[in-house]
Amino acid sequence: MAAHRKPRQRSTGGSKARTAATIALAGAATATGFDGTGHAEPQLSPAQVKAKVDELYQEAEVATEKYNGAKEKADAAGQRLKDLQDQAARKEERLNSARDALGSVAAAQYRAGGLDPAMQLALSDDPDRYLENAEFVERAGNRQNAAVAGARKQLREIEQLRGAAHIELTSLKSRQTELKRHKKTITGKLGSARQLLSRLGVQERSRPGASPDRASRSTGPRDTLAAPGSAATQAPNSRAAAAVSYAYQKLGSPYVWGATGPNAFDCSGLVQAAYRAAGVSLPRTTYSQIAAGRRVSRSELLPGDLVFFYAGISHVGIYVGNGRMIHAPNPSAPVRVAPLDEMPFAGATRVV
Repeated sequence: MAAHRKPRQRSTGGSKARTAATIALAGAATATGFDGTGHAEPQLSPAQVKAKVDELYQEAEVATEKYNGAKEKADAAGQRLKDLQDQAARKEERLNSARDALGSVAAAQYRAGGLDPAMQLALSDDPDRYLENAEFVERAGNRQNAAVAGARKQLREIEQLRGAAHIELTSLKSRQTELKRHKKTITGKLGSARQLLSRLGVQERSRPGASPDRASRSTGPRDTLAAPGSAATQAPNSRAAAAVSYAYQKLGSPYVWGATGPNAFDCSGLVQAAYRAAGVSLPRTTYSQIAAGRRVSRSELLPGDLVFFYAGISHVGIYVGNGRMIHAPNPSAPVRVAPLDEMPFAGATRVV
């Protein structure tokens, strides 16, 4: 009996689905061009490259300030851990001395013909159990009783210190994990920026406004040779003047994320170093620095004031007068003088 089969028909729905999938894949390939994971990368104009690089630098700076904040907290946790360990070590030394003294008394009692129960407990291999047996302590003489009570207190304090140290160690490990995450973000953003810049040829880089590096150096040290003295004179006090002078001395220093000087800086690192040289201690991050003094309006600015940018307060510079600041911009340019209007202004603080 012959089998009868109907001719196979093409599904119009399937064809549409394949077409949609092809379009989606093509779009995905185009969208991943910036990350280097696609093959069909879009051709960007020099202006588009500059805009994208500026965006990547800004994102890297946000991650840098988060890294700086996490590092500050990790350093503090590390110091607290060290202090707790030192305290525990000192108390253990005192406890050992107390036990040695109790051992000497016990040896004397043994030679005299017997060992006091309190001494047996003091020399036990399980001091916790020994300390829990209060009925034995009560049978000891007044002197031994005071010594045992002191040992018990020291053991309790040691255990408390060890517990606190464990908490700090956990905090430190958490901060270290956070540091690694932010570092990965920073290096990824900066790497993407370098890849984009590598697309520009030598001629394109030399065109006015085409290269982020060239554009960011529009106002350099040579344009401001007469400015340091006048800026320091206009500062509200000697410490602000000293901070401004320090910033001028660092013109041309390279930008390095996470750096606080003396030879390289990121934006908040430069501000912190300048005021440290003036005898003023400032927090490490832009988020904390903006709250470190009295807020002032843009019209009230004086040399030495801290000026902040972007909605997320991710960039900072030191105002030097005439609508200009000194800041560490990004890896494309060194520490330099720049107009405040170069970035979206977010606020200002007078720290002294």
